[in-house]
Amino acid sequence: MNILVTGGAGFIGSHTVVELIGAGFEPIILDDFSNSDKSVLQRLETILGRPVKHYAADCNDAALLTRIFKEEAIQGVIHFAASKAVGESVEKPLLYYRNNISSLVTLLEAMTANGVSNFVFSSSCTVYGQPEQIPVTEDTPVQPAASPYGNTKQVGEEIIRDTVASGAPLKALALRYFNPIGAHHTALIGELPRGVPANLVPYLTQTAAGLREKLMVFGNDYDTVDGTCIRDFIHVVDLAKAHVKALELLIKQDTHNYYDYFNIGTGRGTTVLELIHTFERVNQVKLNYAFAPRRAGDIVAIYADVSKSVEKLNWKAEKTLDEALADAWRWQQTL
Repeated sequence: MNILVTGGAGFIGSHTVVELIGAGFEPIILDDFSNSDKSVLQRLETILGRPVKHYAADCNDAALLTRIFKEEAIQGVIHFAASKAVGESVEKPLLYYRNNISSLVTLLEAMTANGVSNFVFSSSCTVYGQPEQIPVTEDTPVQPAASPYGNTKQVGEEIIRDTVASGAPLKALALRYFNPIGAHHTALIGELPRGVPANLVPYLTQTAAGLREKLMVFGNDYDTVDGTCIRDFIHVVDLAKAHVKALELLIKQDTHNYYDYFNIGTGRGTTVLELIHTFERVNQVKLNYAFAPRRAGDIVAIYADVSKSVEKLNWKAEKTLDEALADAWRWQQTL
């Protein structure tokens, strides 16, 4: 099956391309390289021993989507392409609504018009806002989003749900990611932020490498074991494999009006300080870090209950936090 992977040159997208090919799918990348680098294409070719077809364009281009769907005989779409930094979304909400909502609507219109029914949506645990209880299950009530980024994922899920409910020929799954970290074991692909990293682990590895003077930990007065935020950190390769399982589940559905959503995490909560200390231990590196005031849009604590993913998606995370942080550091050293 030919699978269009929007944002396929990005951090999660590139790892998913590798796993798709390993599972017998044929991924085709659509990426405008606004938040990724074209060198990833060569790195993927080195890992796979073959090139991956790609289009350098924006997935808001409806005419191009139609051409790709027809010429490439696309049978499914995995939609990663989106702006994704919580802090930036607070500063630039309109950018996030344009990039994340508009592209989704354009993509769904093109899919339904061209008979492409299998759709995997890159969602986020931010849809839960600050949950009243943790771990969160898929039945946990969705709270008001803590950031415009989180709101785009909430609205995105609602758009997909309503499209399916309308009777459109669509089978869709939303994967609610927790916090992807790590890199491919070859250290050929990994997280490659442009400019100052917005995510914790690349900022951490850049600090360890001497590229950043100091890692700032936002908030040490939260109601947690050490005062820092709690997150569910998942190895990006495990996350990539969840997309293969999602596609396989969609293909099995004999009805077009199908929609569901899954938590994709490890089921374990780790504080920011615990992550820092684990990185230091695993890689025998001392980090220069300091505490800073809380950051707008951050919630106190969240981690996943993954029972539904284990049961219905036939997926669970296998890699450890130690492995993820060792891979992230090896990737940084390669850079």
